[in-house]
Amino acid sequence: MKKFIETIKNIWSIEDLRNRIITTLLLTLVYRVGSYIVLPGIDANALQQFSEKSNQGILGLFNMFAGGSFSRASIFALGIMPYISASIAIQLLTIAVPYFQKLQKEGESGRKKINQYTRLLTVVVTGFQASAYVAYLKNQSGGAIMPQYSAFLFWLSTTVVLTAGTLFVMWLGEKITDKGIGNGTSLIIMVGILARLPQALIQEFSSKTTEGGGGLLLFLIELAVFIIITIGLILLVQGTRKVPVNYAKRIVGNKQYGGVRQFIPLKVNAAGVMPIIFAQAIMFIPATAIGFATSSESASGFIRIFSDHTNGWYNVIYAILVVVFTYFYTALIFNPSQMAEEMKRNNGFIPGVKPGKTTADYIGAVMDRITLPGAFFLALVGIMPGLAAALHINSNFASFFGGTSLLIMVGVILDTLQQIESQLLMRHYDGLMSGGRIKGRTAPANV
Repeated sequence: MKKFIETIKNIWSIEDLRNRIITTLLLTLVYRVGSYIVLPGIDANALQQFSEKSNQGILGLFNMFAGGSFSRASIFALGIMPYISASIAIQLLTIAVPYFQKLQKEGESGRKKINQYTRLLTVVVTGFQASAYVAYLKNQSGGAIMPQYSAFLFWLSTTVVLTAGTLFVMWLGEKITDKGIGNGTSLIIMVGILARLPQALIQEFSSKTTEGGGGLLLFLIELAVFIIITIGLILLVQGTRKVPVNYAKRIVGNKQYGGVRQFIPLKVNAAGVMPIIFAQAIMFIPATAIGFATSSESASGFIRIFSDHTNGWYNVIYAILVVVFTYFYTALIFNPSQMAEEMKRNNGFIPGVKPGKTTADYIGAVMDRITLPGAFFLALVGIMPGLAAALHINSNFASFFGGTSLLIMVGVILDTLQQIESQLLMRHYDGLMSGGRIKGRTAPANV
């Protein structure tokens, strides 16, 4: 406890770090306040039925990323999702399109152009999603739209407000990254998810204590399992395989360069949360397509498989998709040939491995081996909320037993702590931990 208090004092004594933390808290507060401001033309008192429908399927995923704004029909209803979608699209273009590959290699100027393209694409994506959201409101809001608003006026005002809201959230994320403690987009998503945790705990505690017959003991067991899963996720996010790299000695004048051993940290979970997001989106498509195409009883069982996350077949198919997408996304973002080329250019080599293609094959093989256990553990994490719900745990609390919610929370919190620790170590203070260091993580598209 004394060490913790001393660390807090050190953090607060650094003026730059103190200002960054205060700026982050204020900008986050602005986002949370805005998530409760209802769209013009919406009766906030008539949104109860709409809120229940918005917490199901892929819409529940959107609502989670938006911090509950989607179900509240707020000005931030689309949240940061359009920006994430645009970032992922641009990231894929940098892999497949030569023009974007060239921009990526141009350094700071190329990065600014890529950011500009990302913002422009965000506006386009937000416009499409805002129009779809208006149609969804008209069909599912249950009379929440005020009758005095004409259809065109409501569509126009809602599209403009939602687009402006998403761009404002994007601006908040960039400001948190520049002026705050970093990872603004990820931090905004994490705060929205974390805001649901206290209510979920209260609901689960109330339901267990009112049942009687050892309900309190069951609640304590659930908390213990939740902590164990969280520890496992920390190990997954932090887990790396260090590949040794030696650099040849070079003598320039009277100085010697190279001749040192370094390590390439290959992450066990390089794909981050993206496989779970992709798998959830794919699982939602069959039920939606068949539901629109037919209403026959024969299709009801098939639809239930892809819509009920407590179903055994749902979890099996979902786990397989997570494993497949883990390898797929890792292959997209991880380029062993480029790593081998950079090592060769800097006179680096892996002991016992020839430079060039042999090195690339070796790094690729190592990555494939460490990705396998990471993919299986990620699949287990993905199906844990469904397993928890099948054991009659409250659905809101069950969503924190793994899946997207817990993985984002753990990853972002570790990343934020790593940023703070870096500031402390840079100023010759002790880190946040007495032994070891908090490792940063690679979050695709700032997720």
